[in-house]
Amino acid sequence: MTNPNPPFTQAEYDRRIRLTRQAMNDHEIEVLFITDPSNQAWLTGYDGWSFYVHQGVILGLEGDPIWWGRTMDANGAHRTVWMEADSILAYAEHFVMSTVHHPMEDLANHLVRLGYKTSRIGIEMENYYYSAKAHQVLTSCLGSAKFTDATALVNWQRVMKSEEEITFMRRAAKIADKVLMLAINEARPGKPKNELVGDILKAGIYGADGEWGDYPAIVPMVPSGIDASAAHLTWNGEPMKSGEATFFELAGCYRRYHIPYCRTVFLGQPPKKMMDASKALVDGIHAGIDAARSGNRACDIAQALYQELSKAGIDRIGRCGYSIGLSYPPDWGERTISLRPEDQTMLQSGMTLHFMPGLWMNDWGIEITEPILITPEGPAETFGNIERKLFIKD
Repeated sequence: MTNPNPPFTQAEYDRRIRLTRQAMNDHEIEVLFITDPSNQAWLTGYDGWSFYVHQGVILGLEGDPIWWGRTMDANGAHRTVWMEADSILAYAEHFVMSTVHHPMEDLANHLVRLGYKTSRIGIEMENYYYSAKAHQVLTSCLGSAKFTDATALVNWQRVMKSEEEITFMRRAAKIADKVLMLAINEARPGKPKNELVGDILKAGIYGADGEWGDYPAIVPMVPSGIDASAAHLTWNGEPMKSGEATFFELAGCYRRYHIPYCRTVFLGQPPKKMMDASKALVDGIHAGIDAARSGNRACDIAQALYQELSKAGIDRIGRCGYSIGLSYPPDWGERTISLRPEDQTMLQSGMTLHFMPGLWMNDWGIEITEPILITPEGPAETFGNIERKLFIKD
């Protein structure tokens, strides 16, 4: 074994490969080439900040998966994957950032050598890490092969977490509680936003309860005032001000497993419209969690939320959550289940979701959210332990 201490048991990795191969058979895929770093890590344990270059995992219907990547990163594979050394392939440095050569030429040669010259090859077409140029080169080099879109094929095998994975997510939840409470406690008029974010990042990396913290796939988002009307702004160097709400969208991360989590702080006395909206939002979250039961559907959570918001005259539509777990930048979602009216996915025990019903109005915003676990019976369990409300501070 290359890595004598992989994060999960061999039985857990065998389970993951078995699930993936079942899906491959269902889609008549003979070999899968995976570029999503989350899927690579899930199947092999590979963990490195090397996803800015071409790399991936080759998975056939038999044998161990094969990690393929840059020569400079091969030692990182030796240090992190569970497979033996002969399951690590590296391409030469002259392929890197070249306009003359492309790494997919090397991959194509390996696929031919492994017997996949005329096979049906699954690739992740809708993926941050698989470029149009990569696809052009790979398909031109393997003109006799048949290519099929396998986007999210592995992702969907990840939606129901094992007990080993849930243990990691509970550790991430303790870190999430810690960083979010720090943000709430340290928010005050005059506090420079960048200094507060520095404190948040430090606390997250220090971890909690003796467990170290990993880097989250998304940086802290902490907009204030009118900036909080936008969902994805980060921070600046301005001091926090009285009369403004700031939402904190943060995550605890343990060994790439994420617990995203949001709360909002108002400095001073919030206007009535914001208080009323926060109450409706909390009622909607409560209703959504009650609907988040095994046997219900993803859309049932969204509909329960929207019904409560509509009572307060708030017309919120669209997506209000997503599946979470293991992830790498630029997103901590799994890109599978969406909590929205049209998603008919049946909820099952072991699914983990970020129930994320933020409100972004014309000149202010509130985010109060809950990371949840679908349980065998009853409503979902919340991972976090911070009171669900709009926090008000002088």
